[in-house]
Amino acid sequence: MPKKEKQGVVISDKMDKTIVVKVASYNPHPKYKKIIESNKNYKVHDENNECGIGDTVRIIESRPISGGKRWALESIVEKAK
Repeated sequence: MPKKEKQGVVISDKMDKTIVVKVASYNPHPKYKKIIESNKNYKVHDENNECGIGDTVRIIESRPISGGKRWALESIVEKAK
């Protein structure tokens, strides 16, 4: 089974080797069909502390690294300005 990939924006980089990434998903309401945005935060392993707040990143599923970390940084799509 392939590993899941997601793309999101870094909202926190205060922890050592860990970033928090906000991933948005857009789904229609079951009855009214209006598109609703729902956000979820993921703790992501950032080995080299290379990400900053506002960066757009791609994350990939990984083995459990700590109590709350199950994702790893794959690449930085766009650096924040």
